[in-house]
Amino acid sequence: MPVLTGVVLLGFVAYCLAWMRGAVEGNFTVLLFAAVVVTGLYWVLEKLVFAPRRRQAAVQLDATIAERQAQAQQHGIAADVQALEQQRAKSLDQPWWLDWTAGLFPVLVVVFLLRSFVFEPFKIPSGSMIPTLLIGDYIVVNKFTYGLRLPIVNTALTDGEPVKRGDVIVFRYPPKPSVDFIKRVIGVPGDKISYLNKKLTVNGVPVPQDKLDDFLDKDLSQYFEHYQESLDGRQHAIIVDPRRAAFIGDTPEFPPEDKRQCQYSVEGVSCEVPPGQYFVMGDNRDNSMDSRYWGFVPQQNIVGKAVFVWMNLGNWGRIGSIR
Repeated sequence: MPVLTGVVLLGFVAYCLAWMRGAVEGNFTVLLFAAVVVTGLYWVLEKLVFAPRRRQAAVQLDATIAERQAQAQQHGIAADVQALEQQRAKSLDQPWWLDWTAGLFPVLVVVFLLRSFVFEPFKIPSGSMIPTLLIGDYIVVNKFTYGLRLPIVNTALTDGEPVKRGDVIVFRYPPKPSVDFIKRVIGVPGDKISYLNKKLTVNGVPVPQDKLDDFLDKDLSQYFEHYQESLDGRQHAIIVDPRRAAFIGDTPEFPPEDKRQCQYSVEGVSCEVPPGQYFVMGDNRDNSMDSRYWGFVPQQNIVGKAVFVWMNLGNWGRIGSIR
């Protein structure tokens, strides 16, 4: 059993190293689920097989110790049972291969359940949501706001709140579902969205924008036009690059059947959001690959609602709720 356990643990380590090196396309949820299953099997075997065996061995050693003490007492001498007592104590110890499997199961199952049904941490890898979210922000995603889903298969278990315009959501990128994206919901099913000449219109009504002081992107050492946008009365900040054209270039990842819902021109794009899907955009409007380029987000792809920035190692002032 120790050899088999060593092979299993090496398999997990090899997978993680290959993932880090880019040799395989990793999936943390699947990896965590596999770890829960494997350690859970060891935990059951520990309760039903291995622990009873150790206790039985200890009982047998207790009997041997008692027998030696009785024999020594008959001869009026003290029995030397120190070695047997040490052996008994050692027989009750959990071996390393159970420490690293059954011992980890309670922790892993709690992490898996919390991550699957309550909150999941993410790190912001790109600048597409600047100024709302910066590169290096660590955020918390609420997994139950929109209803609970089974992990991996993503089957809905409960109905939650409807997704609203203005929500910041994490979702599985439709062209490549193994990758998570984060964007702001601009349009819900049935909405008519227009983004023409860098002005947003929802169902024929222009979305109000108030000009703010220019925003300095410290990573790029560039200033951008900075606005406060009000979507359904919910305010958030966006930035726009006046040097970039409004024209949207090639969109090869946009599914043809969905692309029919959109009209492109030199001014931008207009789309009608299909049933069960959402139109999303980044707050960094000229530096975001979003629904304008690859299409709509299906309801089943939504992972959860981004609610809080809990850490940024380079800027502790970033901690706070997400608007």
